[in-house]
Amino acid sequence: MLAMNTRRKVKPQVSKIDLKSKGKPKKFTVGKITEIKTGTVPTEPLKEDKKRPYPFREKEKKGDPMPTFSEDIRLNKYLSIAGVASRREADVLIQSGVVSVNDIVITELGYKIKPDDVVKYDGATINAESKRYVLLNKPKDFITTMDDPLGRKTVMSLVRKACRERIYPVGRLDRDTTGVLLFTNDGDIAKKLTHPRHKAAKIYHIELHKSVTNDDVEKLRTGIFLEDGKIVCDKVEYIPNTLSRELGVEIHSGRNRIVRRMFESMGYTVVRLDRVQFCGLTKKDLPRGFYRHLTEKEIAFLKMS
Repeated sequence: MLAMNTRRKVKPQVSKIDLKSKGKPKKFTVGKITEIKTGTVPTEPLKEDKKRPYPFREKEKKGDPMPTFSEDIRLNKYLSIAGVASRREADVLIQSGVVSVNDIVITELGYKIKPDDVVKYDGATINAESKRYVLLNKPKDFITTMDDPLGRKTVMSLVRKACRERIYPVGRLDRDTTGVLLFTNDGDIAKKLTHPRHKAAKIYHIELHKSVTNDDVEKLRTGIFLEDGKIVCDKVEYIPNTLSRELGVEIHSGRNRIVRRMFESMGYTVVRLDRVQFCGLTKKDLPRGFYRHLTEKEIAFLKMS
């Protein structure tokens, strides 16, 4: 006679949490690590760590944030970093006699250069610094200049810790104007974006001391004559629920104080002027006085535009 199995089959109990989840695992996000747990509840709510932009008032950091050429490096490596050619291709260029250091042609492979040496390729000076692109949400009371003999606050103090490379503002914003301001050490990009032929698009949020009439809005669209010529706004829109005192204006001109002068010529006083967009770059999620580095997609867009 076969022995019977006397063990009772115990039906697995389903907890209340499992019933509520209906078989679907609960998903909790902790920082950048995602954990999947079933039937468990954290003791306190977990919040996702969002990548915050960099403030200009940073705590002192230890170490050098970026590598520096404090020691002698090989000439072929320097050419490679500068984007002239790969190391193997740089060796061929060196042997062909088209590379000079301090105006002396170098054909020796393995030649090392010092940080202060001037390297030229085919007669043109090259720079091995990486290209940097930094976007600042400029606050009031900062002037757009490298330094100020009067001791006023400059925008350079806000981005001085952004990178080791020396970057420069692209264009300028008035002391009382806030918003998007781009910095870079890419001379080609800076020249292109500030050249009148490029017609870089800029969008401003403007607050005035009184309501703007429809006739004046139409003047902005058709053109206003100033002392330095005619200026036309590409787009002019009222900001809702502002009693017609606030406008959104898109222009392509890079003339000095052009927005303020347009409205002053029609009898308006600009109370607040904020640039919300420059060449497609916005200050979304970027608090006033903070900066961030452009993404690869944004950099590619600037180069293609």
